[in-house]
Amino acid sequence: MTTDYPEQYREGLRLFNAEDFFECHEVIEELWSETLGEPKKFLQGLIQAAVALFHFGNENFGGAKKLYNSARDKLTPFGDEYMGIALGRFLADFKVCFQQLLDNTEAYPTTVAIQDELVPKIHATVEGLIE
Repeated sequence: MTTDYPEQYREGLRLFNAEDFFECHEVIEELWSETLGEPKKFLQGLIQAAVALFHFGNENFGGAKKLYNSARDKLTPFGDEYMGIALGRFLADFKVCFQQLLDNTEAYPTTVAIQDELVPKIHATVEGLIE
């Protein structure tokens, strides 16, 4: 049931899929600050994923790579599905998006750019979660 999820979470997912990563981070961070326990770490991972994509899009490759790794480390323990989203699918798509950057060994990459068609989306496993 989608009403089980806070409005800020739903709005954050919508903003993520609209590729408004900075605003997504702002909205989910508000929820994160009020959350306790296991979901807090999950929300932190989502925030870091959004900021990683924000940095990647702005060519802050060092920040993007650092936050990619941190987000992946936080989200992976939650398995294939968590809080109504297909997390395993998201993490796989997230990795594909970042692979060129992760493989690049230049201190200041000049041949890397975020590819719009590879920017991951969050897919709901609960009907109506993401509008």
